[in-house]
Amino acid sequence: MITVPEWINVILRSLTLIVLLFFLVKLLGTKQLSQLNIFETISGIVLGGIAAIHTMDPNTNFSYALIALVIWFLVPFGAEKIALKSKAFRDFTEGKGTVFIQDGKIMEDNLKKEGYSTDDLLEKLRDNNVFLASDVEFAILEPSGSLSVLPKRENRPLTPKDLGIKLAPSKEPQTVIMDGKVLVEPLANLSLNQQWLESELDKMNVSIENVFLAQADNDGQLSVDLFDDMIAVPAPTEKPLLLATMKKCQADLELFSLSTENMQSKEMYDKNSKKLQNAIDRITPYLS
Repeated sequence: MITVPEWINVILRSLTLIVLLFFLVKLLGTKQLSQLNIFETISGIVLGGIAAIHTMDPNTNFSYALIALVIWFLVPFGAEKIALKSKAFRDFTEGKGTVFIQDGKIMEDNLKKEGYSTDDLLEKLRDNNVFLASDVEFAILEPSGSLSVLPKRENRPLTPKDLGIKLAPSKEPQTVIMDGKVLVEPLANLSLNQQWLESELDKMNVSIENVFLAQADNDGQLSVDLFDDMIAVPAPTEKPLLLATMKKCQADLELFSLSTENMQSKEMYDKNSKKLQNAIDRITPYLS
């Protein structure tokens, strides 16, 4: 019978448990990697502890490690599935939010219940860029430990909706070149193709191989960063150029109206000049 050296045994156990833990955590979901509740935190610690013990001690029964890992995977995995269907169970395992500020009034009893001091509350508010408690309409401590804050209406930033401005719908920008390589799928998401991309790069006198990162928005504007930081790349000019062209056309129509003595032509130029000016006024918020 061949005896495996302990150091090789440790390496094999480590690699096996790393791979197993990777897939177990992946199956538990990305939530395990962000906001953990108490139950998930405990299971994460225990899974890591089991792997560490059975990795460093070659005298332990490795099959016991596999059984324990599977059990500690199945329990939180099953609890998560139950929590999705039962709010009562979800509230028990994940907890419920605690209101700290309601209608602009600090709830002192809730602070004491959660073990929060006034300094702790003010620190959480500062994390949300709020420096006066009196500016807050509502604040709740989430089960994850983060504080969600709703400022009073007069302290909220203005939005285009508040000003009665309608904005065109927009999609998220897409990365179309990364490390000098074209990404076809993001281009397709914007209904663009590689020919368009090459044309835009030609305008900048840039080759694809020299591009470290390029991103395009749904208006067809391309932003580029090159591998060589010493080379300056011009900013996108499509929108400003379109607006400038429209203004020039409108000014030309006014000039034609002033320079002609034909009343019918003058009336036509004036009419179309006003129509174009109206279009410019409407489209300026989108092109500025």
